[in-house]
Amino acid sequence: MNVGSFDRIGLRRKPKQERSIQRLDLILSAASELIAAKGVGAMRMTELAVAANVPIGSVYQYFPEKAAIVKALFDRHSLAIRARVADAFASVQSVPEALDVLEATIDWHYEDYRNDAASLGIWLGTETDQDLSQLNVEHNSRIARIFRETAQRIAPEFSNVDSEARTYLFSHLIGSSVRLAVTSDPCFAARILQECKSLVRRSFFTSMPAEMVAG
Repeated sequence: MNVGSFDRIGLRRKPKQERSIQRLDLILSAASELIAAKGVGAMRMTELAVAANVPIGSVYQYFPEKAAIVKALFDRHSLAIRARVADAFASVQSVPEALDVLEATIDWHYEDYRNDAASLGIWLGTETDQDLSQLNVEHNSRIARIFRETAQRIAPEFSNVDSEARTYLFSHLIGSSVRLAVTSDPCFAARILQECKSLVRRSFFTSMPAEMVAG
């Protein structure tokens, strides 16, 4: 799966000394607060330097442009999400249990983004740039790998389907559904999430015997 190159929006240099690491963290923390308050599009590099209390040269020392800041923040958030998903599926032992965890994953994704303006702003900010949009492709692919490895571990029959396509499709579907729900009013959001959960339950393991899916 081609996920493109992120060289253009990568860090100009990685800090090695403790002071430099702390300065980078200050810049990213300030960027997160600005994005929470006004979104990626309205954030300015000069404004960020003031908020982080660092010279503008220090910002450009690490980040060639605003998209690089979004990538750095997205990478941190994406890593935390993958760790949480992997941990949730690590102890799953059956198909019904996997479906329950998938539903729970949808719920906590929604709650996290609904209650964290910075995370939502960063996520939505990946839509502002072609290279940034590839971050979601890579993220969905890694989440799909967790789904696929779990399914193949608990249900050998899952090998009868195109597991790579199936798990990537549902990883993307869940992410898109959560994003749609978060940007909708709460009542309609609940309906969107319920439809997503119903589709997951009906379709994720459709090639398997019905009694195995039912438990």
